[in-house]
Amino acid sequence: MNYLKNVQIGINFIESNLDFDISLAQVAKEATLSQWHFQRIFKALTNETLKTYIRSRRLSNSLNKLLNTKLRIIDIAVSAGYESQESFTRAFKASFNLTPNEYRRLGDKSLFLNKLEFDAEYLKHININISLEPDVYCQNTMLLVGLKTRFYSVDSDKNNIGEKLPTLWKLFLERISEIKNISTGTTCYGVVQPVKDNTDLLEYFAAIEVDKIEKIPKDMVSIVIPLSNYAKFTHKGDLKNIDSTVNYIYSSWLLKSTKIHTKGPDLEVYDHEYDPSSKNSVMYYAIPIK
Repeated sequence: MNYLKNVQIGINFIESNLDFDISLAQVAKEATLSQWHFQRIFKALTNETLKTYIRSRRLSNSLNKLLNTKLRIIDIAVSAGYESQESFTRAFKASFNLTPNEYRRLGDKSLFLNKLEFDAEYLKHININISLEPDVYCQNTMLLVGLKTRFYSVDSDKNNIGEKLPTLWKLFLERISEIKNISTGTTCYGVVQPVKDNTDLLEYFAAIEVDKIEKIPKDMVSIVIPLSNYAKFTHKGDLKNIDSTVNYIYSSWLLKSTKIHTKGPDLEVYDHEYDPSSKNSVMYYAIPIK
């Protein structure tokens, strides 16, 4: 699968429909990807959420209409997705430091939205703290037990990772001793998967592998990780930079590889090398591939 081609198809769909309301699910469907994977790849490529990009492109499209048509500003506002001229004017001024009327009078065709900039910290991170080529391995079927939550990731405008995941891990680690039949070792897993195709809502499990289930502790759940090949990448250093690692996986490695994401769960692997208090800490991020 040529992921870059799929994303371009989605972008072309957006460009052809700037005068209409565009749902994220529509864009992903046109690109023949699940909504989560389209948003994840798009965010990795552009460092911008899909929703923000659509809003920016529709606002940018309004520039042309202000200069080259005699449409009323309220009509341009509605076609750009705003409910009123006032809300359009606020957004326009925030982006361009001019009101739509001022811009129309100025007639400046060189006015553009801010261009994307390369992130120096990201470039440093991918050259020092990530294994650029993964360890590809067969993950046998695993039975995990742990706590579950739902959240919105960095590829969503509703991003609430900071509220959801640290709290979940804290509670899980406090209660891990309640889990019976833990397999040999202390490796813990973060499991990430979409709730369904047409949403950016994700499920996250903080869990540990067990040999069998006799009784699941109160409020905990079990999850089966099916047999699959995984590409596992090393992440070194502060966990706050994990998004840069995931961006690299989805934008650089996956797009140039011959592999396809199976749409199964991504795995965060926390073994004996993980130490949140050390700058030399190591964890792993793995994606299921075929």
